[in-house]
Amino acid sequence: MAALPPPSSPTVTAIYAAYEAAADTGYRAHLGASLIGTECERALWYSFRWTTRARHTGRLLRLFETGNLAESRFVADLRRIGVTVLDLDPVTGRQWNLRDASGHFGGSMDAVAIGFAEAPSTWHVCEFKTHGHKSFAKLAAEGVERSKPLHWAQMQAYMQLAGLDRAFYLAVCKDTDELYQERIRHDAEAGLRILAKAQRIVDATRPPARISEDPAWWQCRFCDHHAVCHDGAAVERHCRSCLHASPASSGTWSCARHRILLGLREQQAGCDRHLFIPNLVPGEQVDAGEDWVSYRMRDGSEWRDGVPARPATISHLPCRVCRATIYRVGSGKGPHIAELICTSCNTGGRWLSKADAVAMGVAA
Repeated sequence: MAALPPPSSPTVTAIYAAYEAAADTGYRAHLGASLIGTECERALWYSFRWTTRARHTGRLLRLFETGNLAESRFVADLRRIGVTVLDLDPVTGRQWNLRDASGHFGGSMDAVAIGFAEAPSTWHVCEFKTHGHKSFAKLAAEGVERSKPLHWAQMQAYMQLAGLDRAFYLAVCKDTDELYQERIRHDAEAGLRILAKAQRIVDATRPPARISEDPAWWQCRFCDHHAVCHDGAAVERHCRSCLHASPASSGTWSCARHRILLGLREQQAGCDRHLFIPNLVPGEQVDAGEDWVSYRMRDGSEWRDGVPARPATISHLPCRVCRATIYRVGSGKGPHIAELICTSCNTGGRWLSKADAVAMGVAA
């Protein structure tokens, strides 16, 4: 007897779909402190350059929200025992927002607090986390630095940027509601290393070295960028994957092609003069022009990035001199995008506007 299909859950499906519909673009504007502890600098660069759009299921998005909702409960717990907790920056009235000198690296602290029983007069960076049972058990046995190095690096970055010497890590086991606490001492050397690492990522014009050349290496297998890094998958097309764009001061981006600063929406949209950073194309560069680059791909085919190539010759109305109908495509002048030159008698002077050139397949 055939197995019965699992019962449908249209309401649950609709809830998950609503989370997915409300999700953001999948691009983080800055290099986040929550990721800086990642060992592979190439993966960090890929994240900063938006090579892979983050796409999460509705169930996972709801799980992220569960972690965010837990923060208000942590704050309430601490205030209940007399700890002074500032979960918002009193100057802005919004979440604490920290950035390095470039404006491209940083993050948002959960809170700062003073009045802990362990050190009543010391201000602490607060970091609140939720864990499953297995993760919580490892945390309790090994501590934050060993069991959750990304969390430890995140707090070191915040302490470095905020100028504080202590952090308070408060975590909950989602299965049992058991709490775990740990005070973290600021490691000045580690803080400086983290800022230097972030600056390397921001300044890099090409992907740093992989952590492993083996695609089956465990850190590579679970990386969001595995397909791009090891399989030659296509990269998302936008300003951050374009060789014309680069990070500028105060967290901004600039375009050398158009000589403008790029807002977040412009970065996400890109433009018709986009050219991929060559290291993001899984092929060998064989030729290039002002607005195009040709590559020989892994399968031996040739691919042209940028403005389509003009045809060498084109058929058009009979030449005024010799009545031939085959023309070479020459460079344009003034408002004209191209000139047609008779291949028979070498007579030029047939100028093409942008609209005519597009209609005839001479321009994109």
